[in-house]
Amino acid sequence: MGTGILSPQPEENPYWWNANMVFIPYCSSDAWSGASAKTDQSDYAFMGSVIIMEVVNELLTKGLDSAKVLLLAGSSAGGTGVLLNVDRVAEHLESRGHGEIQVRGLADSGWFLDNKQYRSTDCHSTISCEPTEAIKRGIRYWGSVVPESCRQTHIREEWNCFFGYKVYPTLKSPVFVVQWLFDEAQLTVDNIHLTGHPVHEGQWRYIQNLGNELRNTLKDVPSLFAPACLSHEVITRNYWMDIQVKGTSLPRALHCWDRASPPRGCPLRLIDSCPWPHCNPTCPTIRDQITGQEMSVIQFLKHMGFDVGLLPIIGQNTRIGLPV
Repeated sequence: MGTGILSPQPEENPYWWNANMVFIPYCSSDAWSGASAKTDQSDYAFMGSVIIMEVVNELLTKGLDSAKVLLLAGSSAGGTGVLLNVDRVAEHLESRGHGEIQVRGLADSGWFLDNKQYRSTDCHSTISCEPTEAIKRGIRYWGSVVPESCRQTHIREEWNCFFGYKVYPTLKSPVFVVQWLFDEAQLTVDNIHLTGHPVHEGQWRYIQNLGNELRNTLKDVPSLFAPACLSHEVITRNYWMDIQVKGTSLPRALHCWDRASPPRGCPLRLIDSCPWPHCNPTCPTIRDQITGQEMSVIQFLKHMGFDVGLLPIIGQNTRIGLPV
């Protein structure tokens, strides 16, 4: 009994409410890439890629063998896991004699950038490391498995395959990408922490530039939903129907993509062009990271250090100046 795309209620999930659904909890801590069993030398096991294949094998005995479509979906690390595993699942099903099952991917909030942090810090933990360094360290522990075509493209630099814009061009399976342009998890690893202190000019420019960088990496993705919001994860949220880009909701865009022959005017590529966080009026409610209280856009801007009395009326195309 989930929410969003996992909901069995037609009013919350109009297109997939009656689909067969399987939820796999994330316990492997390896972005669903690991194939490293517990040993005498290490008490840790990172088996994400193995878990996925074992679940698929078990589902083949429970009706998956007669399915037409398998939609592999995930959020955050699960979104990255979709990019890493969608082709492997398709190849695995084909090798088991089930090549007629169409495997598709839905990657939510897993399109991370290997960009330069706003402020570099010592790499004492994965949360403080630069994204590339964190992945380089991680894959050694995890024994990571990456798509073969991506591995061949980045020989001895397989860490590249954990970043969406580098692995996506190597994939064969159709993938729909859902990505907030101002992803909170990306900002966290970039050392931008919105914790109630006014945002400095350099931080604000960095945040705006992050949106531009993400747009650039998504330019060749034909099936896309990318709102200009400050958030993280969406497909399993109960408000997932409320977010719109250019007047189209995410479920509607996914339904267009899911159809064999989308009718004319059925949008597949939706990305906001406005330049700052939450310039899209349908963005989800912002919560104060310390108190957990909901904030309006005006309260959020005050929270970020802006004098809202000096700002023009806030709308879809409004540009906000920097605080003095």
